[in-house]
Amino acid sequence: MIISASIVTYNTDYNELLKCIDSMHKNGITHIYISDNSPNGELKTLYSNTDRIIYLNNNGNIGYGAAHNVAIRKAQEIGSVYHLVINSDVYFNEGIIQRIVDYMERNKDVGQLIPNTIYPDGELQYVVRLLPTPIDLIFRRFLPDSFSTKINNKLLLKFWDHKKPLNIPFHMGCFMFLRMKAIEDVGMFDEDIFMYTEDIDLTRRIHKRYKTMFWPEVTIIHAHKRGSYKNKKLLTIHIKSAIKYFNKWGWIFDKERKQWNHSILKELEYNKK
Repeated sequence: MIISASIVTYNTDYNELLKCIDSMHKNGITHIYISDNSPNGELKTLYSNTDRIIYLNNNGNIGYGAAHNVAIRKAQEIGSVYHLVINSDVYFNEGIIQRIVDYMERNKDVGQLIPNTIYPDGELQYVVRLLPTPIDLIFRRFLPDSFSTKINNKLLLKFWDHKKPLNIPFHMGCFMFLRMKAIEDVGMFDEDIFMYTEDIDLTRRIHKRYKTMFWPEVTIIHAHKRGSYKNKKLLTIHIKSAIKYFNKWGWIFDKERKQWNHSILKELEYNKK
């Protein structure tokens, strides 16, 4: 069984990247694609002669989803059964991938999975969420703290202990373990979305036909930096991507979002908390 993975790089910290790659090597991932959006080719000299790492130079910053698509197409060519979309700041222990594969082999209706995710200090990271409204995704960060705190508690499912599996249509893009058959069925990342909402878009497309599972039986570490909260350029990209997302799925009227969010909140007994 071929299991592949892709990391999109853009002036990426080299030591961070090595830690991520080492985690995948220890877990038996045989084809690791580095899809490089960087303006220089520094990584090419480091990885051009390795057997298990395939360097892909995109000749410029083509976007996060588009760069992963370059790698996913390569993975399709070699007959990969599962493909991991992963950020360079993620790492995990040996045996994690095999446990995930075993779970997905037992559950053929699962098209995508994200495990329990924590920060390096052990704090829980909220990597699965309700499908966002425009207030959640664009305007929330400009609201007073009292309003944003209330929104976050619900949107990020902070009221929930994250102790059981959950079929949910919004997974953060830091670790997307994909069944390649699901990608064949629904398509790859939407390349019109440059960065930030492409993960929501892909997960909800897969969720239409498969389960997209949060699976807390294993844990990974994500040193998440939340760049768009610190960088005005990234914030602008985030807002533009959100606009494209809502133009595609609906701003106020999104029946699917309403139904799925209601179902999740009911399952988690939100009104009783």
